Amino acid sequence: MTFHQVLGADFYAKVHADIRKRMAAAGIDLLLLDSNDDVIYTTGFSHYTTERPVVFAITQDGAWLLIPELERAHAAHQNIAAEPIVYFEFPGVDKPFDVLGRAFPDMKGTIAYSHAISLVRVGQIEAAFPNARAHKPTNLIQQMRLVKYPEEIVLHREAARISDEMVKAGVDLIADAMASGDKLPSEIEIESFVSRHAMKIMHEEHADLMLVQGLASGLVYSGARSAFPHGMPTGYPVKRGESIILSLGCRVGGRAAESERTLFIGEPTKEQEGHYGVAFEAQRMATAALIAGHTCASADNLALTYIRDSGMSEYLLHRVGHGMGVMFHEPPWVEAGDDTILEPGMVTSSEPAIFVPGFAGYRIADTVLIAAEGPDSMTKYPRAIDQVVIG
Repeated sequence: MTFHQVLGADFYAKVHADIRKRMAAAGIDLLLLDSNDDVIYTTGFSHYTTERPVVFAITQDGAWLLIPELERAHAAHQNIAAEPIVYFEFPGVDKPFDVLGRAFPDMKGTIAYSHAISLVRVGQIEAAFPNARAHKPTNLIQQMRLVKYPEEIVLHREAARISDEMVKAGVDLIADAMASGDKLPSEIEIESFVSRHAMKIMHEEHADLMLVQGLASGLVYSGARSAFPHGMPTGYPVKRGESIILSLGCRVGGRAAESERTLFIGEPTKEQEGHYGVAFEAQRMATAALIAGHTCASADNLALTYIRDSGMSEYLLHRVGHGMGVMFHEPPWVEAGDDTILEPGMVTSSEPAIFVPGFAGYRIADTVLIAAEGPDSMTKYPRAIDQVVIG
């Protein structure tokens, strides 16, 4: 067990140094971040999000984490890259943000917070820091998170490997049942099996784990239900003659990847082959277009134009993809409305698709690293039609 999920103090020191450079350039004296993903990114602290605030605070001189008393031991156990500031409870006789404000009694500079913070918390911050020169939102961390550090890419690549293993485990479960003549498993049975399989890999092959919400899971939807892009798994058993989508992913060290394949339970019909061929080519084109120096919009326009030109506009329901990082879905957005320039070190999905109402959906998704030498698909499960037939 030589693979380490948990990033060390040197990594977070580098992150904090880069944040401080950006803060200085933006004239920010105190930066406050309260989302679960930003907290993981800046401190390595993973927690179950509730109404209780957990807030990362950083200045040029130090880094702190506001936490409730019930998280004190948990934070110490994770050896977080911040000094804890502890309040007792929420909503609290002693309000959480008042406790935070007292930790910075001389703060008279500019305080910034993430765009995603709630309006209620903005008011609480303003009340806790009445002498601040200004309070303002910033996208500083969002922009920083677009390009991954090398240590993060290692985690994404391992998450991609395990996501592929999840797809393989689901295929094997169905194939074994078909070969033995047993009743085919239900969607929920497949989802439960592949999630446990991913966690088993991590526990057996990794020296340490970052336990996060959504550690390993996915969507499993078959037959006509697969025409719903985000169909939740049910007790519906898979059937011979139908197709099935295994949309599976995990987070390793808090970094996400997903692998998604459309598969056929037995030999596909000509109609199924036709649908799949369009989805296959659109996804191939989309991945090839994820080129450093090009825009997110260019990849989306290319692949979706192909689907429309194939006469399947009515079956087109969504963009080519989305960024991945600490979250499964985060910027940049591989969509016609996002002119973000792709840079080496970004990670996105590539997943154009078609969905035929009452019949089936066809989506192939990969986790793609934007690299200087071209797009690097980190998920590698086979996708050619003769490789996605089960039985």
